[in-house]
Amino acid sequence: MAIFVPMNKMLRAVVLLSAMVVMATLYAAKKTEIAPSYAWETIPPLGLHEPSTIDTLLYNYYQTVVPSEVSKAYATTGNLGGEGMNMIYFDRPSMSDFFFRDPLRPWLPSADRHKFYNTRIPMTLLSYSTGGGRENTQERLKTVFSGNANEKLQVGAHLDYIYSKGAYDNQAAKDLIWGGSFSYMGDRWEIQAMYSHWNMLNKENGGITDERYITDPAEMQGGSSSIDAKSIPTNLSRAHTRLVGGQFYMNNRYKVGYYEREMINDTTEKKTYIPVSSFIWTLNYRNDKHLFYNHAPDDAKEFWKNSYLDADLTRDRTCFWSLENTFGISLLEGFNKYAKAGLAAFMTHEIRKYTQTADTVPLSGPDRPTGLSPYPFESRMPSGATENLLWVGGQLTKQRGRLLNYEVTARFGLVGPAAGEIKVDGNATTRFKLLGDTVSLNAYGLFKNETAPYLMNNYVSNHFIWHNDFGKTRTFRAGGKLNVPHTRSLLNVGVENVQNLIYFNSDGMPVQEGGSVQVFSASLQQNFKVGILHWNNSLTYQTSSNENVLPLPKFAVYSNLFLLFKVAKVLDVQFGIDCDYYTSYYAPSYQPATMAFCNQNQVKIGNYPFMNLYANMKLSKARFFVLFSHVNQGMTGDRYFSMPLYPLNPRKLQLGVSIDFNN
Repeated sequence: MAIFVPMNKMLRAVVLLSAMVVMATLYAAKKTEIAPSYAWETIPPLGLHEPSTIDTLLYNYYQTVVPSEVSKAYATTGNLGGEGMNMIYFDRPSMSDFFFRDPLRPWLPSADRHKFYNTRIPMTLLSYSTGGGRENTQERLKTVFSGNANEKLQVGAHLDYIYSKGAYDNQAAKDLIWGGSFSYMGDRWEIQAMYSHWNMLNKENGGITDERYITDPAEMQGGSSSIDAKSIPTNLSRAHTRLVGGQFYMNNRYKVGYYEREMINDTTEKKTYIPVSSFIWTLNYRNDKHLFYNHAPDDAKEFWKNSYLDADLTRDRTCFWSLENTFGISLLEGFNKYAKAGLAAFMTHEIRKYTQTADTVPLSGPDRPTGLSPYPFESRMPSGATENLLWVGGQLTKQRGRLLNYEVTARFGLVGPAAGEIKVDGNATTRFKLLGDTVSLNAYGLFKNETAPYLMNNYVSNHFIWHNDFGKTRTFRAGGKLNVPHTRSLLNVGVENVQNLIYFNSDGMPVQEGGSVQVFSASLQQNFKVGILHWNNSLTYQTSSNENVLPLPKFAVYSNLFLLFKVAKVLDVQFGIDCDYYTSYYAPSYQPATMAFCNQNQVKIGNYPFMNLYANMKLSKARFFVLFSHVNQGMTGDRYFSMPLYPLNPRKLQLGVSIDFNN
């Protein structure tokens, strides 16, 4: 069955890339462009604005096409758009209520990361990248549009298409994300809304059959020291995962206040609306569907220990939807000189619906097919469930202070599985003078006591069935960041204690650690500059008190040495080489049937530098790059694995271009 169809041939891609660069060069000659105004993201649950950036920067633009560059230490199946897990613990998001979404989070849109724009003229950001040959092509097309009907009303659209055959066999990915948004920022009424839909299709190869195809190819093929990556056999040949879903988010705010009149001159009066309080309604609807198919029974018998529903064919299906409504009322910061902070109270109701693969196979008797594993429980688990949850909470914010800004949000669960839940999350930032420069100090903290997601307690599929009664997971985190622009330094130190941590064991089953696990993390970003020579570094030290439960690489570093200069006063160039490195550790293994990253203690991964040689260029509104990813392959050892049996991509030439069209 032909699932993956290439977007175009390599030759056509190069021609298209060249044409776009020519268009960008011609477009750069125009002098009428007006830069976009600003962008923002929303802070849950009440939709406060947080300033954001518009993606037109030159620095490290090429990293968008290298899968392992998601993090300084990233456990990944290897392909662009494929599954992965961030091994820098303080950068790793918490497990979601639909855990299949978590491994694809770097590629998926989300309301809390969606950017809204306010532009004086229509803006279109269009980018395209390509690399590899006919057998291992990798392409990505991404575009963002935003246009204002007037100074208050904005509409937008976005699209992201990833097509990659993968460097290794049975690894192709085809991911399509699209959506739209709008916002209205009036004196009394504000609304911001977005919708995103995704269809993520990934072939699952279960890893290569033997790591010696990478570490000792001569032994595996009778003398030849080189091997074509596509010819390496894989554990699975006819399996794939599909994740389909969408999210609709809408935040409404009606502001109550008064008009303040100011005389500009003797004949002109200016009226400014001063909001005092506001009423808020936020709606958040999400739906997801996870499908796992395997059409090769011989592969299944070798790869999985159990088959409960069908020994020859796997068709797992798990569905989820959630409807969340938040109602709040707030007193706004700054409506008079005594209102030094904003104060809000809110209530959130959520309904969640789960539907799983139905088990209709007889538990015993002559009608039960042969070759199936015994059902692990005496009675069947339900194929679906509905949950009603209710929280109340409050939010205290200060966003306009000169010396001190802060945000604290607290939420308490009252009804359903949320009963007894507590989540308090806050941060505070202050600025002061040091060495003739403004230094910022940020303190952050988190405490939460949360119920285990439903699917961690109840799950049915062909190869995995579990029924657990996990207790609440309690987490406490505290830390601080120090930013010294004068020395180009950013220090982040934090500690976290987790009790009742849920993780996947070596059998691919979720388990809960009854005790506590502590994590200490210290990271330093230190940049140096001498003329056009730049050397940027990010170093992270982290340690886990129980590596059998929470394995982490102790030290991870990203280093980037480059020249930054102009050509003919119009072309900006960043030319350099970068490197990712982390110390060896027992990296997780990957289970394709559940998209889970599982602990193992047999194989250590790491102690290998991954290097990219690149040239980034920017001409007016156009960015383009030429990249040799993994340029050091064969020069710095041969254990270039991300996880057991999942090697990093071989060396590849890649090209990309991005144009900012202001129409």
